[in-house]
Amino acid sequence: MNKKTVYSLLAILLLLGVYGYEHFLNEDEKAEIIYEGKSTKKETNEYFLPTSTTGQVIHHKGYSLSYSEPHEQAEWVAYELKKSHLSNTNFKRPYFEIDKAVKTGAANWRNYKKSGYDRGHLCPAGDRRYNQLAHDETFLTSNISPQEHKFNSGIWNTLEQKVRYWASKYDGVFVITGGVLSGKMETIGVEEVSVPNQFYKVLIDNNSGETKIIAFLIPHKNSNKPLYEFVVPVDTIEKLTGIDFFPQLDDNIEDRLEASSSYKAWSF
Repeated sequence: MNKKTVYSLLAILLLLGVYGYEHFLNEDEKAEIIYEGKSTKKETNEYFLPTSTTGQVIHHKGYSLSYSEPHEQAEWVAYELKKSHLSNTNFKRPYFEIDKAVKTGAANWRNYKKSGYDRGHLCPAGDRRYNQLAHDETFLTSNISPQEHKFNSGIWNTLEQKVRYWASKYDGVFVITGGVLSGKMETIGVEEVSVPNQFYKVLIDNNSGETKIIAFLIPHKNSNKPLYEFVVPVDTIEKLTGIDFFPQLDDNIEDRLEASSSYKAWSF
């Protein structure tokens, strides 16, 4: 075998080695993104993640979610909203994109077209203005749910603004949001994306003293009622969804906090 042939074989082996290594890295990265448990590639305080009834938990940089394939949306989206995250920066609004990390296939944004419903963010873009990447990934289709426009821009928007107020006041809160994916629901698009009849938001403050929790359950329609009228025990939302929201807390603390509908510890 002459030198030219030997060099050619070595070059081929080297290329195969590089390709194999890159393929291994790509698969490893995917495994970290689509991992039903822990991941190091995110900022979310994983300690307060709820349980998943679907078995498909995905961690993005700025939030985590549990995707429900039958309903083509997340059953919950969870993230920490720190005081340092609050910003008035206005990034250019990107196009919605299909979340490629959803192994069962996330819904296409076209399902919402001419449906009469907004692409309602579960993790609001307004909570992720601290950098471009965090902002833009809120426009993944796994982070949206069909919402009536007056609801989305009305009572729901009011609640989102109140959450930012609490994040500032209490030096950060952990937020869990979703639609109640049960009962008879309308669907939209060829993929039959479910339209929740109720939306919930659950918050925990573990930074400003004694741990406190507050939960909201709001019918999917606009309302002029004050927010505190929608406060419910976490137990109520757990019964509706089958989700265990704070399994990491000591049982005695969890049981006491989740059974209460008191909002006196929270400044309205």
